[in-house]
Amino acid sequence: TAFLGVIRAPFLLLSVTLVASGAAAAAYGGAFRWSRTLVALVGLVALHASVNALNEVSDMRGGIDLLTQRTPFSGGSGTLPEGRMTVATARLVGFVAFALGAVCGAWFLYTLGWSLVPVFLIGAVCVLGYTDLLARLGVGEIAAGLGLGALPVAGTAMVQDGTLGAAAIAVSVPAFLMTFNLLLLNEFPDEVADRQGGRRNLVILFGKKKAARFYVAAALLTPLSILAGVTFGFLPGVCVVGVLPSLFLISTMRWALGEPERPVPLLALRANVLWNLSTNLTLAAVLALAAVRGA
Repeated sequence: TAFLGVIRAPFLLLSVTLVASGAAAAAYGGAFRWSRTLVALVGLVALHASVNALNEVSDMRGGIDLLTQRTPFSGGSGTLPEGRMTVATARLVGFVAFALGAVCGAWFLYTLGWSLVPVFLIGAVCVLGYTDLLARLGVGEIAAGLGLGALPVAGTAMVQDGTLGAAAIAVSVPAFLMTFNLLLLNEFPDEVADRQGGRRNLVILFGKKKAARFYVAAALLTPLSILAGVTFGFLPGVCVVGVLPSLFLISTMRWALGEPERPVPLLALRANVLWNLSTNLTLAAVLALAAVRGA
C-alpha cells in the first residue's frame, strides 16, 4: 500500500534488530523487562517510520525523487512521484509517527527520570533535522549512525533500569558503524540527484573513490570493534561469532576497493543490508544466550 511505501516498511526491520541488540546487552548485564522492551520497540519503529516519511516528503519537494534511479535499497519508494499519496498526507504520516515515538519517550521519562533526556533529544534532532538540515551539512551519515544505530541500542538498554552497561556500549559501536555504512553505500547511486537537490554527503564532498575508502574503513572497524569488546571483557567470548556476517561484504568490498567509480552492483547493496541486520541479530542472540546461561 501507499502507507507502507512512504514509511519504507521493509527498512523498519533495522529498528527491530537494534532493539533486540540493546535489550540482549541489558539482559547480559542483569537488567531486562519485556514491557519496557516492547515500548522501546514501538517507539523506535515509529520514529524510524517518521524519518522515512519526512525524507520522502523532502525529496519530493526538492525534486530529488524525480531524478533518482530507484533500486530496492536506494532512491526512495516512488510512492509520491507515482501519485499514490499526496505530499500533505505523507507529511501527516511522518508527524503522527513522530508523535507516537515521542509518547513512548515521554512514558520512559516519567518512569525512569531525566537521565534519558540527552539520548532522546539527540534522537529527536536526528529524526526531524536529518533531511532538511543534517544531510545538507555533511553530517548525514553520522546522524544516521547515531539515530538508527548507537543511540537505539544504548537507549533500549538504558530503559530497562535507567543505567547503561559496558556490554550495551560495546554493541552500540558496531551498530553506529554499520548504519553509517548503510546510508553511505546507498548514496552512491543517488549522487547526481542528491547533488542537484542540495545535499552534501560524503560521496558529494569527497568523490566516489574517497567516499569508498570511508566505507571500507567503517566496514573493517565493525568486526574489530566486536573483537575489542570481547578482548577487553565488555562482551562474552561467544560474541566473536558476531564477526562472521562481515563475510557478506566480500562482493561489496571488492567493488569499493577496485572500481568505486562504476555503479554499485545490486548484489553489493543487498549484501550491505544483510550484513547490517545479521550482525545485530547475531550479537542479540549470543548475548541473550549468555544472559540465560549466566542467570
